Amino acid sequence: MPDVRFEPIIGLEVHAELLTRSKMFCGCEVVDSTQAEPNTAVCEICTGMPGTLPVINQKAVEYALRVALALHCRILPTSLFARKNYFYPDLPKGYQISQYELPLAVDGWLEVAMPEGERRVRIRRVHLEEDTGKLFHRNGYSLVDYNRSGVPLLEIVSEPDLRSPAEARAYALGLRSLLRYLEVNSGDMEKGVIRFEANVSLRAAGSAKMGTRTEIKNLNSFRSLSRSIEYEIARQEQILRSGGEVTQETMGWDEEREVTLSQRSKEEAHDYRYFPEPDLPPLYIDPQWIETVRQQIPELPEAKKARYVKAYNLTPYSAGLLASDRSMAEFFESALHSAPEVPPDKLANWITGEVFGLLNQASLEIAQTQLEPAALARLVHLVESGKINAPSAKIVLQRMFHSGGDPQSLVHEMGLSILRDRHSIERLVRQALESNPDQLESYLAGRQSLFRWFFGQVMSASQGRADPSLLQEVLQAALDEMASGQPKKPNEGEKT
Repeated sequence: MPDVRFEPIIGLEVHAELLTRSKMFCGCEVVDSTQAEPNTAVCEICTGMPGTLPVINQKAVEYALRVALALHCRILPTSLFARKNYFYPDLPKGYQISQYELPLAVDGWLEVAMPEGERRVRIRRVHLEEDTGKLFHRNGYSLVDYNRSGVPLLEIVSEPDLRSPAEARAYALGLRSLLRYLEVNSGDMEKGVIRFEANVSLRAAGSAKMGTRTEIKNLNSFRSLSRSIEYEIARQEQILRSGGEVTQETMGWDEEREVTLSQRSKEEAHDYRYFPEPDLPPLYIDPQWIETVRQQIPELPEAKKARYVKAYNLTPYSAGLLASDRSMAEFFESALHSAPEVPPDKLANWITGEVFGLLNQASLEIAQTQLEPAALARLVHLVESGKINAPSAKIVLQRMFHSGGDPQSLVHEMGLSILRDRHSIERLVRQALESNPDQLESYLAGRQSLFRWFFGQVMSASQGRADPSLLQEVLQAALDEMASGQPKKPNEGEKT
């Protein structure tokens, strides 16, 4: 198909560990599987010993309801747990307890900020299951840690509505933000508490016929998600253009080589031999409970973004950045309420610019810094009232970010207040003119553009502290005096 233009069809399955204190079907504590000693948070149930009976974790169901409602899903009055049978060393029972025919919720959607604007991505289903253990491969042998086995896992399956790696990334970011807002998942991808699986296929542009899909498993970063989909689209297109056929299979992502690799042929539902879990009753959801959970859902990112645009006149981009993270939105609003005299857009610019930059450099969340919302608001007020300039404020902000402190005290301590003493500025101007005779001669000969150069020299000598308006006035007066060759008389009442 050398002349055919292909369209990618992408759907995502997202697995998110729920922030419950105990596991999905037993009383074992949920621990950080990257920090805890291996196999210390396990019992007979989560390791699949014969004769044990699972019990449904009510808090896990509540968290799942939060997510389903926030995704505008229809909650099914009755859902069933099933046994999903497959063998893998990190699955001690030989099956995973999951939901299949009757999931917890269906038919939802998520509004996502796509590169070309807002778009709705449909959600096919939201269901509960248990996580597996964790394998560690060492020099020809493998070890298994069952601490993660049985941790409550929420699976969110989208419809194949995504059309590019950028759209897949935007959807994943939006979903992660939502889960963090609802406080059901930490979003810490380095610890594997949220993982993505991408289903990718190609079809001829304009065709309704779907192509053969492949599934890329266990992607735990946005970069891996984007890069793996990009590679898989290119791989499938090369196969189709050369006259071959794409094979339905499960792929893994090699992070170092940045290629997808075949792991096994893609399973269908019947391959897992689903059947109802005989040790668990049907899960009935009381409508009153649904309404109680609904009332507990906080203002979500899209609603918060719209409010910021309307109430504070922020740009949609700036409002979206602030609203995408709950802790950052709370920081912004706390700072704003502590100093109503500070323009909201100015405060937002400092947060989305300088503060975000410091957070990215340090790989920290805002709560992990020493920066207080009210202190940032006072710093911005110092800038807006002309008591300190922006370059000096950035220096103060770095100190506050790492060590805290009051901005006014730090400005005084670091000698960064705006220099408004006329005699000091006159001295700096005189030094700049005397130190650069060639440039002064060129200016006096008619090269007026050197005014800005002298301005920059004095500003640099004052470490950026000179009041720009006063500096411009003093510098112009000094140059005019030299141009005329006559001393300039002081203004009436001005000290000589």
